[in-house]
Amino acid sequence: MKRILVLAAAVTALFANAQGFPGTKPISFVVPFAAGGPTDRVARDLAEAMRKTLPGGNFVVENVNGAGGTIGATKVAKATPDGHTLLLWHIGMASTAGLYRKLQYKPLEDFEYLGMVNDVPMTLIGKPQLPANTYRDFENYIRANSGKLNIAHAGLGSASHLCGLMWQSAVNAKEAMTTIPFGGTAPAMTALIGGQVDLMCDQTTNTTAQIEAGRVKGFAVTTAGRLNNHKLLKDYPSLQEMGLKGFNLTIWHGLYAPKGTPAPVLKQLNDALKLALKDPEFLKKQEGLGAIVVTDKRMEPEGHKAFVTAEIAKLKPVIEAAGKFAD
Repeated sequence: MKRILVLAAAVTALFANAQGFPGTKPISFVVPFAAGGPTDRVARDLAEAMRKTLPGGNFVVENVNGAGGTIGATKVAKATPDGHTLLLWHIGMASTAGLYRKLQYKPLEDFEYLGMVNDVPMTLIGKPQLPANTYRDFENYIRANSGKLNIAHAGLGSASHLCGLMWQSAVNAKEAMTTIPFGGTAPAMTALIGGQVDLMCDQTTNTTAQIEAGRVKGFAVTTAGRLNNHKLLKDYPSLQEMGLKGFNLTIWHGLYAPKGTPAPVLKQLNDALKLALKDPEFLKKQEGLGAIVVTDKRMEPEGHKAFVTAEIAKLKPVIEAAGKFAD
């Protein structure tokens, strides 16, 4: 009986707090990666936009790096469900189900899904010293130098890790190169620019400026077709166009709250998110990064969760077939 009374009091307190949400307490966007990376950029742009759309909302970005994003995700899953601790994460919400044997949370059960933010294409890029200038030449160069090349990624579970894994599997190049993990996107890109590694597959939010400046070479995009509306990448072929049938990978971002967050708070957050996704300044920033802001049913919690459910079902067998696991 005492336990029931305590639980009832806790629920009552949560709903009482919901009436005054957000109040004076800041709303923390937990980004499960280091500052300065592509997901961090999206989070900071979104926090600025939602600051305008949620009256009284004071948003801050908190970087909780480590274990392929799972440390930050675990923190949010176990946080007080009052709407003041949110998770801004990418496709890792789906891919970690296949990458890790043991997770401290259940992706489809331990979070409230608030809505998706954007879709971000990936770009296959190489160090500036590579002799190849087209994707076909690049693929031929890899085969001619089997065992001599390496591919970088930003850590287990990162977008660049997933993309590289899927691409190597698609071209049967897993035995042709060495995988080099880094502690984040920034050091991986620095190594590529400096020629210490040969190639990487990463989000357009991180690659566009580097390609434009000539610091790296771009070879292809990972979407089903060309990015015809992107001023820089529109001339790059898609991997599907180059013969990798069915290859279509975008790194989406979504917003999540801990399970049990009161329904009125969830509605306020979802309403603020949908308004932020229409903010002209936010749209301009995302376009500049090569990201496509979500406008479909995935903006709603139900559509968001249905999409992630389908992504887990799609990605898990691909990752498991590659034999890449972590404890």
